[in-house]
Amino acid sequence: MKSPLTQLGNISTEDFIRDYWQQKPLLIKQALPNYQSPISPDELAGLALEEEIESRIILENGTSPWELRQGPFHEDEFSTLPKDKWTLLIQAADHFVPEVADLLDQFRFIPSWRLDDIMISYATNGGSVGPHYDQYDVFLLQAGGQRHWQVGQLCNSQSPKRDDTDLHILTEFEERASFLLEPGDMLYLPPQVAHWGKAVGDDCITYSIGFRAPSQAEILEELLQEHLSNLTEDDRFQDPAFSPQAHTGEISQAALQQIQQLWQQAITPANIEAWFGRHMTTPKYDTEDRLLPDELFADDIPEWSDEDTLIRDPASRFAFTHSADEQATLFVDGDSYQTSPALAHLLSDCSVFTGAALSGAIQTNSDQQIVDLLLANQQVFVGEA
Repeated sequence: MKSPLTQLGNISTEDFIRDYWQQKPLLIKQALPNYQSPISPDELAGLALEEEIESRIILENGTSPWELRQGPFHEDEFSTLPKDKWTLLIQAADHFVPEVADLLDQFRFIPSWRLDDIMISYATNGGSVGPHYDQYDVFLLQAGGQRHWQVGQLCNSQSPKRDDTDLHILTEFEERASFLLEPGDMLYLPPQVAHWGKAVGDDCITYSIGFRAPSQAEILEELLQEHLSNLTEDDRFQDPAFSPQAHTGEISQAALQQIQQLWQQAITPANIEAWFGRHMTTPKYDTEDRLLPDELFADDIPEWSDEDTLIRDPASRFAFTHSADEQATLFVDGDSYQTSPALAHLLSDCSVFTGAALSGAIQTNSDQQIVDLLLANQQVFVGEA
């Protein structure tokens, strides 16, 4: 397990969060000095053949402008691609390549529940996904070859986009700055900042470290939908006591207060905490079927000792909140468990830890049962780091 970065080039991560995070772009020369991708272009192409991996190929001059092809691909398809100006994208590469997953640990100076995944792009000379913007923060780490980046204007949902491609490509791009990135260099971009990267040469590999940013509409809709699932036809507007009104058509402040109370009952701090923890740890991609607690038997639990190394499944997501009663709520892949703070801290903060550390964090029988369940489900497993 690698330690979180404390420096980004010549500024501290604290200064970065204060002065740049969600505010303005930043070029970070040699953020990870001379970093080289642990996975080669041929290996990336191999991942694109797998059905469970989301992959895409983008051709600037395909059968249509900015043609988008969805994987999985067949090996023969790569031999039919043009010489240049195409890009292969592998989403959530950290779920499948342990050395890529290790990279995420260095970005945990941002709360880990905000981290999403790492997308890897390989591009031939001139390869690009076009001028666009993202709705989330992103670090663009050069992991092989060179890429020329142009940074443009601030955009929003009303910014004009091309209608002849499935990609969200801007029709207008106003360059504000440009940079040539080499291995180890990194570009940070806040949400909605237009950018356009083009490969220089045929060995360009770029890692995109993205962050989860649910829309406000999504948050409010899902919070309310969860409350609605607990209501029946019997739950209705009521006004058992009201004063006679001088104007019969007036909607009184007392009636409006009744509606306000309905909202406050639906969106309580406890409801927000429970929903948000589950939402932010729900995997983006389908995972293998997990065991239910009543399907768990002793023989299903891997044996481990204090000398063992234990590893969190890179595809699993962990977070926690503190409770008022000195307990913690541990969120794992959209589920929640009541645990001791020590266990929640260890499992949420560390992607690799010793059996001894886990033994020390288990405070109660409930903690042990939760650990057994996570081991049986392979959300935590015994292995070699």
